[in-house]
Amino acid sequence: MLKIHGYAGSINVRKVLWTCVELGLPFERIDWGGGTRPVADPEFQKLNPVGMIPVLEDAGQLFWESNSIVRYLAAREGRDDLLPVDPARRAQVEKWMDWQVSDFNNTWRYVFQATVRKNPNFQDEKQIAVSWSAFCSAVQVLDRELARTGAYIAGPAFTCADIVIGLSVHRWKSIPLERPDLREVERYYDRLCEREGFRVYGRDGGL
Repeated sequence: MLKIHGYAGSINVRKVLWTCVELGLPFERIDWGGGTRPVADPEFQKLNPVGMIPVLEDAGQLFWESNSIVRYLAAREGRDDLLPVDPARRAQVEKWMDWQVSDFNNTWRYVFQATVRKNPNFQDEKQIAVSWSAFCSAVQVLDRELARTGAYIAGPAFTCADIVIGLSVHRWKSIPLERPDLREVERYYDRLCEREGFRVYGRDGGL
């Protein structure tokens, strides 16, 4: 059985948990980080030398970096629908996964910590406004792309890109500030809510 190391509230852990649901893979989740066991513990450092969650343990092999794990599991199960084998089609999925983990994530980190996590280290009003503006601008990019594809972020069918993008969209909806009316994003969110993995580890799985 797969072992997933990381606390359930982590957005990056939830990417992997949702992927397992999509693939029908049983797993055991083991708490690390987020107020459970510290990732600085030497035991965890043996799993991941950079001290970040999640870590996937599969048949004696260790994998880390959440988007890489999502890719690995889809490829392991031969799910060409989620992660195409064709290089051009695969790149259409992976470009959004890479954007999510770099540019998109960086837009919401400050405003999320300030307004949802209530982190006292993230309470500068100017930085909150800048982060929220950048977050909304990024989601507007998604809205335009979804209008073009008509369904999902990389095209008409659900892919791995929607797992990683969808959880960040869930965070956008969690911010207690006035949001622009983005109808395609709202329709997209409703589509994601039809999927068990997102209901359990996105909509109902925490922020």
